[in-house]
Amino acid sequence: MSAPVERWSDRVVRVLAGNPSPMTLEGTNTYVVGEPGADSVVVIDPGPADGEHQRRVLAACDGRRVELVLLTHGHADHSEGARGLAEETGATVSALDSAWQGPGAPDLARGRPLPHAGVVLVPVPTPGHSADHCCFLFRAERAMFTGDHILGRGSTVVDWPGGDMGAYMRSLSGLLDYDLERLYPGHGPLVPDASAKIDEYLDHRHQRERQVLDALASGDRTPAEVVARVYAEVDPALHPAAELSVRAHLAKLVREDRVKAVGDGYEPAP
Repeated sequence: MSAPVERWSDRVVRVLAGNPSPMTLEGTNTYVVGEPGADSVVVIDPGPADGEHQRRVLAACDGRRVELVLLTHGHADHSEGARGLAEETGATVSALDSAWQGPGAPDLARGRPLPHAGVVLVPVPTPGHSADHCCFLFRAERAMFTGDHILGRGSTVVDWPGGDMGAYMRSLSGLLDYDLERLYPGHGPLVPDASAKIDEYLDHRHQRERQVLDALASGDRTPAEVVARVYAEVDPALHPAAELSVRAHLAKLVREDRVKAVGDGYEPAP
């Protein structure tokens, strides 16, 4: 059982939201980030709109001002509490999705360094899980805040149709360029070996792609049929989420002319 508040480094405190589920694991990880001795902090992914969670986040700030609220993406379990936290603290909210951008918020799409709270975070747009997903590089720790791009345990859903499997796999590969040591995920435990986890995620997606192709070659035609075969050992309660990733795989394979869409189904390309 994870403690609600844990210090994961001298500069990073993880505050666990009380929203555990098969999809969110123990719950959403909210991060309070700041250099020791700084009078302000940055909050990454405020999590759900939950009063108790917001109180824990503010307590973890230890009296320091919240200077900036960053979102890895707009899914409710990461973003719903952003406006409430911003209203209470006077902080501005910044995200790739302009709907979340507060007045004077930095433009994350440009990837410019964000010097706040005595630390420097660099936005790294990582479309795939969702179109608006953005990780945050923290060079001082050779670390990356990964949101739902990479979890601390298990695999993430590529949330078709907003998610894109081709973009997701390219974004995963791109993280290998940053010489990372650790990952701070949106759900699950801290990842101490970043390269190994990225390789694991890439291998998993390539394996799933092969399994999808094998399922079509065996006669499966609908995404649900592919899920029933490929995810036979997975809890059926997770099959609807798995189908989103399978549909994302199929859309990628169709674009690559490796699979053909036929009516409501799919078949191997001739």
